[in-house]
Amino acid sequence: MVTSLVGTEKNGAAEDPSGDSRDQSPRPRRRRIRANRVGLYGLLGVAALTALFPLLWMLSGSLQTQDELLSGDSLIPSGFHWKTYVTAWTDGDLGTYLSNSVFYTLTAVLGILVVSSMAGYVLARVEFWGKGFFTFVILAVMIIPAPAMFLAQYRLLLDLGLTNSRLGYILILITSGVPMATLIMRSFFVGQPRELEESAALDGASPLRIFASIILPLARPGLAAVAVIQGLHAWNEYLMALVLFDDNSLMPIQRGLTSFNSAETPQQQVLLAATVISVVPVIVFYLLAQRNIVNGLGAGALK
Repeated sequence: MVTSLVGTEKNGAAEDPSGDSRDQSPRPRRRRIRANRVGLYGLLGVAALTALFPLLWMLSGSLQTQDELLSGDSLIPSGFHWKTYVTAWTDGDLGTYLSNSVFYTLTAVLGILVVSSMAGYVLARVEFWGKGFFTFVILAVMIIPAPAMFLAQYRLLLDLGLTNSRLGYILILITSGVPMATLIMRSFFVGQPRELEESAALDGASPLRIFASIILPLARPGLAAVAVIQGLHAWNEYLMALVLFDDNSLMPIQRGLTSFNSAETPQQQVLLAATVISVVPVIVFYLLAQRNIVNGLGAGALK
């Protein structure tokens, strides 16, 4: 079909001896989907629906009554029972848990960005004795499973008097995220040209000024990728909060969701409503920073 269209255009141009440019302008070609891509798009559509189904089921279950949810007869609720969200917000004290999670996540991501950007720049640019061993230690720390380090971390916080405190929990989040973030930032700094730093040094800029004014702005895709990865990790953290906190006013949202998981008074629809509330900040963050997230993750994948 495409061949016939092209042939028609060529014939039309040959039959017009007047040389009018308007008649010789190429006609827009129809874009047709190749047959082998139809199957690919179909598979991608099925994968997207499979990924979205748990979210749709969670949203549907949060709007159903307990009898409807337990019967499982239909995915579509008979009515929109928004009162379930009010019950989840008031009875579960989600306002306190959400504010705690936002504070922990923002503080931990900020600390990780500061430490990992400086450490990654040193590993990429500065030559010092033991640099290879130091990089190996970072990789070794990433291999150790997080639950295997809980006892040592808890013992250290106990000695420092930081158990059941916001500062102790934030320090754990930062130290657990720094190794991976440092290697990501190092890969971005290695790819930057040294001539920019040398030119700034000749103009009299100090190393700190070069790092803050020239290097970091060029590494914004890497900073965005680190912020997304570590932000999701801090937001979804559960085990350390379970071990560290005894006070409900200090717990994050993931720990607070367990208050609805009771075998004596099952409130599955309220638990689903609380879960929907807990993912709203993540969705809003993704929608606001979608462009930077895609660029950062794409650039990180090419490094």
